[in-house]
Amino acid sequence: MTVTNRIVTEDEADIRLDRWFRRHYPNLTQGALQKLCRKGQIRVEGGRVQTNTRLIPGQSVRIPPLPDVDKPAPLPPPDPMLAREIQKMVIYEDEHLLVLDKPSGLATQGGPGITKHVDMMLDGLRTEGGDRPRLVHRIDRDTSGILLIARTPGVAAKLAAAFRGRDVEKTYWAVVVGRPSPESGIIDQPLAKIGAGGAALVIAASRDEEDAASAKTEYETLDAAGKKLSWLKLSPLTGRTHQLRVHTESIGTPIVGDPRYGGKAAHPEGFIDRLHLHARQLDIPHPAGGRLIVTAPLPPHMRETFRTLGFVPGETPAPKRVRGGSSSKGRGPAK
Repeated sequence: MTVTNRIVTEDEADIRLDRWFRRHYPNLTQGALQKLCRKGQIRVEGGRVQTNTRLIPGQSVRIPPLPDVDKPAPLPPPDPMLAREIQKMVIYEDEHLLVLDKPSGLATQGGPGITKHVDMMLDGLRTEGGDRPRLVHRIDRDTSGILLIARTPGVAAKLAAAFRGRDVEKTYWAVVVGRPSPESGIIDQPLAKIGAGGAALVIAASRDEEDAASAKTEYETLDAAGKKLSWLKLSPLTGRTHQLRVHTESIGTPIVGDPRYGGKAAHPEGFIDRLHLHARQLDIPHPAGGRLIVTAPLPPHMRETFRTLGFVPGETPAPKRVRGGSSSKGRGPAK
């Protein structure tokens, strides 16, 4: 076994040395790594380092022989059926990320009673020799629409930071029972979670409750069928669990087909009994610069409801990558 040198990639900017080793040599223990650093056997650009040293793209990492570290087992090939299914969901892709149009009823991640979910299908999006793609955020199982996937851990970290920093603009469409009054505004209603796991319930809470979390949603009525049903544009300004579903219920307009919130009122006769909440558009800072704007077409059950009510959604715009006023398009949206 010989000494090798490995170059830090752009995707690995500012990663700690120990996390870099964990990514490339997952069977190397933290204790063994610390010992190698103390002895000077691991070096960066020829200099001694500690395990918490931050790496810069282009730096050379000296890697001594690692006799006690077995190579990780090769990843198994993806299930062909699941691979085809998730590939059909892709509405935008480039070398950094993918955007899926997740169907209603498909969970994002696993949990009690969940046997199929997006996370288990991501191997079907892996490029040859590339990393396994990673979820950046989640949407509810019953919610349809945009789901962001990073191709590499570094891109996932950048996009997750954008979500935490609220540099992401999320737009949802919903069909609700009733008509909001006023027809637009901001719902500023704290929320609290009762229970845990899949059985957890989110409720509107008073501001002085110990477990209450601040939650705000901007809403706008785009069309209405009298006072019976309305089409709302929802923009969450915070990211609480079930926020949009509880907020719309809190102003007396529960989302049509909601299996958990709104009670009997959320299930009007004559309409498909499935949650009418759709992650319509995502506007994010692209990890390579500029911004990416992607829009997902309405799911079949909401298209049917729109036709019944006479709501006109218009055309679904193609994905747009904006760089200083110019744009480039990835794969176009499904029609």
